[in-house]
Amino acid sequence: MATAPAVDQMPSETPDEQAGREQFDRLISEDSRIEPRDWMPEAYRKTLARQISQHAHSEIIGMQPEANWISRAPSLKRKAILMAKVQDEAGHGLYLYSAAETLGTPRDKMTEDLIAGKARYSSIFNYPAVTWADMGAIGWLVDGAAIANQVPLCRASYGPYGRAMVRICKEESFHQRQGFEILLELANGTPAQKEMAQDAVNRWYAPALMMFGPPDDDSPNSKQSMAWNIKRFSNDELRSRFVGMMVEQVKVLGLTLPDDQIRFNEDTQQWEHAPLDWDEFKEVLAGRGPCNAQRMERRREAHEDGAWVREAAAAYADKRATAAAQQKAA
Repeated sequence: MATAPAVDQMPSETPDEQAGREQFDRLISEDSRIEPRDWMPEAYRKTLARQISQHAHSEIIGMQPEANWISRAPSLKRKAILMAKVQDEAGHGLYLYSAAETLGTPRDKMTEDLIAGKARYSSIFNYPAVTWADMGAIGWLVDGAAIANQVPLCRASYGPYGRAMVRICKEESFHQRQGFEILLELANGTPAQKEMAQDAVNRWYAPALMMFGPPDDDSPNSKQSMAWNIKRFSNDELRSRFVGMMVEQVKVLGLTLPDDQIRFNEDTQQWEHAPLDWDEFKEVLAGRGPCNAQRMERRREAHEDGAWVREAAAAYADKRATAAAQQKAA
């Protein structure tokens, strides 16, 4: 009985395709980099395009909850810092969209998929930021989780993605410190300020843990991504590392994590935590979270409001191209 061809393996390949596959396999086995012009399996290309575009969407949508607090920050200094952070997030989206474009997907297509609700972004950005302390919790917990997840991506097998992540992670480390500093100041302030800080930590803790994705047993793409050296650690491994980091840092803050089941398992050498509400996670991903509709509506409005800028840029580019062609003809 004939066996089916391997995943992404064509029944018959040209010599060039076979050579490309052999080079791809060699580069992966050597832990080297795949570049845009290199041959790559279509499944590898699709996996990267999905992951990088979702990452870019998350950076852009993630600007919203913090941008809402720029005008309400408690001082001019805080306004300036928060504004700089939001600008950083826009830059991260730009780097990542540029990296995704090298895989053959135009940025316009990625944007259309996002505003049409066809593309996903991180579930964490569908939760409301209701107090100033949330800016601290987002920085400490959300950006902290992002760092734990993204630092290994600096070694991703796809060159443009790994290189983009180097700068992103450096900037995210500042964002995490900014959030920690906000919480530290509040925790050492009045009783009401400390209570506000603790409330923010309580609300953002579980959603931050879910940022790493579903449990390994329910994450069918992780093993293949790890085999391709896109990811370096599984969802649960990264989540465990993050919990271990937070356990020590929360002591400095003088706050507590809302989880009385955190413990270090000596047998597995992993940090363990209370069960998470994965039904909630799936509801948020399905578009039924607290702020899904609001986030997407704001993104669509921004896209429509910026149409004149895109049209002006296109007209200017056409004008320059026409002038260059006329000059060359002359």
